Amino acid sequence: MHSVHLAVLMTSHDRRARTLSALRALEEQRGLPAGTTFGVHLVDTGSTDGTPEAVRLRHPAVEVMSVGADVPHNQALRIASRNSRSGGGGGGPLGGAPGGPTHSWTHQLWLDDRVELFPDALANLLRTAAAAGTGTVVVGAVRNAYGDTVYSGRRGRSLVLVEPGEHRPEPCDTYDGRVVLVPRAVYDLVGDPDKVFRHRMGDYDHGRRARRAGVTVFVAPGHAGECVGGPDAPGSREPGIGVREALRRVTSVQELPLHPWWVYCLRHTWPWAPYLMLSPYARTAARATLGRLRG
Repeated sequence: MHSVHLAVLMTSHDRRARTLSALRALEEQRGLPAGTTFGVHLVDTGSTDGTPEAVRLRHPAVEVMSVGADVPHNQALRIASRNSRSGGGGGGPLGGAPGGPTHSWTHQLWLDDRVELFPDALANLLRTAAAAGTGTVVVGAVRNAYGDTVYSGRRGRSLVLVEPGEHRPEPCDTYDGRVVLVPRAVYDLVGDPDKVFRHRMGDYDHGRRARRAGVTVFVAPGHAGECVGGPDAPGSREPGIGVREALRRVTSVQELPLHPWWVYCLRHTWPWAPYLMLSPYARTAARATLGRLRG
């Protein structure tokens, strides 16, 4: 295998302990090809719990950029990608190749700061990528504390979760953006997640565009890591809220805002786009109405 130079893209917001755990797990990866180097590019979106300061103190080689709390996840990931192409993040266990330019990376690794990688996860991803070829995206499946797969590749129009195989990679159509290895050849072809998707759907759209461009996508064998911490806030599914509040939440930037969701449906689900566009909002309204009636 040729030298591997990884640009690790991360975002954070008020998750200091989780972010530090994710970086520690990354630092403890084993079985990597000789000469593998990292350039970690973390974009913190307005944390008030001291996340940027803690990362700078414990992992000084990590490039940390602080932006406003109004910068959503997908935009922060795009900023991290831009930083990986312009410099920074050099030297040290989690830095780039000592003295080397960060624009020479061979792969990008999207890494959610809520995921603790297993010690051999990155070696497994790179091994899968080497066997599949340079035009392949490799997804790392993530499990919860109970052993259930919660993030992985996705298949079909309904985005069915793909369970990782034990010994062989599993093909998929797109991916959750928690652990994703994107080789340079694919990046040059597909680029960053589209800025029209401010928070969600950017990863699914990226995978669909990659497949449309002829890129193969596989889920690596086994689980790459574990998602730590509690579940996300219930949002529009919170029991007892009214229809108006449920619709306000489901159309917010945190869930499915109208314009980005329509763009996604139009690009990837035609001729079913009008139906699929309306269905999550109709389900949300129906769920809230039934919840109120039962309450």
